[in-house]
Amino acid sequence: MSTRTSSRQPESNTWTRAGIIAGSLIILLVIMVLLARWLVGLDPVKTWMETRTGHSALPTGAPVGFPAWLGWQHFMNMFFLVLIVRTGWQVRTTARPKAHWLRNNKGLIRTKGAPTKISLELWFHLTLDALWVLNGIIFVVILFATGQWMRIVPTSWDVFPNAVSAALQYLSLNWPTESGWTNYNALQLLAYFTTVFIAAPLAIITGLRMSGAWPKKAVRLNKAYPMELARALHFPVMIYFVAFVVVHVALVLATGALNNLNHMYASNNSTSWTGLILFAVSIVVVVGFWFLARPLFLRPIAALTGKVGK
Repeated sequence: MSTRTSSRQPESNTWTRAGIIAGSLIILLVIMVLLARWLVGLDPVKTWMETRTGHSALPTGAPVGFPAWLGWQHFMNMFFLVLIVRTGWQVRTTARPKAHWLRNNKGLIRTKGAPTKISLELWFHLTLDALWVLNGIIFVVILFATGQWMRIVPTSWDVFPNAVSAALQYLSLNWPTESGWTNYNALQLLAYFTTVFIAAPLAIITGLRMSGAWPKKAVRLNKAYPMELARALHFPVMIYFVAFVVVHVALVLATGALNNLNHMYASNNSTSWTGLILFAVSIVVVVGFWFLARPLFLRPIAALTGKVGK
């Protein structure tokens, strides 16, 4: 009886803490909404928001709309990001991995020392990381080659006061007029810029520091960039990505789902059902790979590049 009680107590405490955190966040959100509604009701703030509409002007020649390649990139980034977060959490929480992978030292990548055995979860996490980085490089190259960078890179300081205005509009529940086909609002622009050009590079350089590919004998480099710093940054960056995805999807669905989904999945500015159907298919694909990403299916794939065992 005592054993059952002690095993259930930690689980009960976890749910209690989760409930307290969720309740606190809801209370905080309500307070912020009430505060924002009070602020936007003040005459000086009203006058200020008439000039700061929440949208920062784009440079001359900025492209309009979303090309098909951007839709594919959006899906690929979502696909990799979801699985990277899943496998990263598994690596962090799995105490006894069911399988391990040892790199074959006879291929293109050869080292003098013997390869290090890692868990199958870590192998899959690193593989996804490499594919995500490759996809990211392709994305950034095409982004600058086509001028689409102008839509997510701030080019004027007025983006910051406009972002404050957009935030007040969201919090006061009088949301900014959406015109994503031609121009994101300033808060969206800063969020996308942060995700692509700050959070993603941080995830890469902190992950690289913690990987086996990092040179262990580089004393000065390791002293300047210690492992502890990388670990301290890597997990919060993951939390940022999760929070970004949750808020992003919520706003996409709440601010005109059909129109927004057509932008990114069907490359048109209509309210047809095409974007929603393609979005549903993409979710099915991601969920399918989520459940297939287990040792039974990963073993034969991992065995192509190394030895898999317990």
